[in-house]
Amino acid sequence: MKRYPWKRLAALAMSLALAASLLAGCGGGEGEKPSAQPSGGGEQQGETPSGGAQLGGELNLYTWDGMFPQEILDGFEKETGIRVRYSNFDYDEDMLAKLEETKGADYDLVIADDYIIELAVAEGLVQKLDTSKMENYGNLNPVFMSQFFDPQNEYTVPYGAGIPMLVYDPALTDLEITGYADLWDASLKDNIALTANYRVINGIALKVMGESYNTTDLDVIRAAGEKMLELAPNVRLINDSNTQDALISGEAAVAFLYTSQVYMALTARPDLKTVLPKEGLGFGIMAGFIPSQAPNAEAAYAFLDYINQPENAAKCFEFLGYYCTNKAAEEHISGEMRNLLVLPEDAAAGEIVQNISQEAEDLHAEIWNQFRSACG
Repeated sequence: MKRYPWKRLAALAMSLALAASLLAGCGGGEGEKPSAQPSGGGEQQGETPSGGAQLGGELNLYTWDGMFPQEILDGFEKETGIRVRYSNFDYDEDMLAKLEETKGADYDLVIADDYIIELAVAEGLVQKLDTSKMENYGNLNPVFMSQFFDPQNEYTVPYGAGIPMLVYDPALTDLEITGYADLWDASLKDNIALTANYRVINGIALKVMGESYNTTDLDVIRAAGEKMLELAPNVRLINDSNTQDALISGEAAVAFLYTSQVYMALTARPDLKTVLPKEGLGFGIMAGFIPSQAPNAEAAYAFLDYINQPENAAKCFEFLGYYCTNKAAEEHISGEMRNLLVLPEDAAAGEIVQNISQEAEDLHAEIWNQFRSACG
C-alpha cells in the first residue's frame, strides 16, 4: 500500500479543482515500504521438500517495490521451482492502466490497494478465485475480508492492512489523548504533526462529528471543513514523509502517522503512547488478485498459498510493518512486534475510506487547500 489508496486520487482531484487524494484506505494507503530485491533464483525442477512434484515455470508478480522479504521469495522458488519475476509500480493507477492495456494478460498476480481493485473488478480485469487451490486460505482474518471492494470474497486475498494512528509524547503534554476530538484542545497549540492525506485528515473532523469518512453530503463535508479550520492553530507541520521525526525529536507533542511511521516512532521512542481513538479507526487494505488472463494462474495460487503459511505470513508482516491479515500468523509474530501488528479485538470495527462522487472529492480537495493555507 503506497500509503493510502486515495493518495493519488487526492493529487488528481486537487489538480482538477485548481484547473477546472481506504483506507485507506486497511491501504492506502501508508508510509514507504522497506526495499527488497526481486528474487533472482533460476527455474528449478524436481521434487518439493515434501516429496511432491515441483510446478516450475514463472510467476509474473506485479506490485510495489519491497513487498516481500528476500527469504520468502527465495524459499518459494526453492519449494516450488517457480521463478519469481518481480515487476513494480509506483501508483495504483499505473497498475490499472497497464492491466487495461494488456487486458490482464501480462501478470499472474497483482497486489494493490482496495479502491483500485474495486475498479479492476468492475472492468472485468480480475478472475474469480478457486479457493480450493489454497490450503492456507482458511488462515485469513475475517476482519479484513468481505469489504466493499470484494464483498463476497470472490476475487482477492488480503495482504496487510494500513491503520493510521495518533501517537503522542506524554512528557510534552498534560493531556491524556483518547480520541481525535482531543486534537482541538487549546493546550496543543502549534504542537501537532500531520500526514498529508486529505481524505484521512478531513476524515478526522468527520469522525469527530459522528459522520462517515465516505459521506457524499456536501453540507456535512463543508461543516467538516469549518471544523478543520478551527484545528489549524494547533498544527505545527504537515508532511507526508518521515512525519514521525517531529515526534521523535520533540518538535511536536502529538502526531497522526501512517502505520509504518508508527512502527518507526515506537522503535525509536518506546516511551511514546499510541491511541485507539474512541471515534473509531480508519484503515485500508491491500490484497492480491489474479488478472483475468493471467498466463500462469497456477503459479499465483501457489504463491498466495505459500505466503499464507502461518510462519511465512509472520515473516512478511514483520518485514512490512503492516497489520497482520492472517489470523494463524499472529502467534508466530515476535512479542515485541505483536502489539504493533496485531489488531486488538476491541478495535476491529473500523471504516475504510472508499471511492466517492467526484463532486465530493473536489470539495474535499478545496477544503484541504484552505486548511493548509490556514496552517501556514
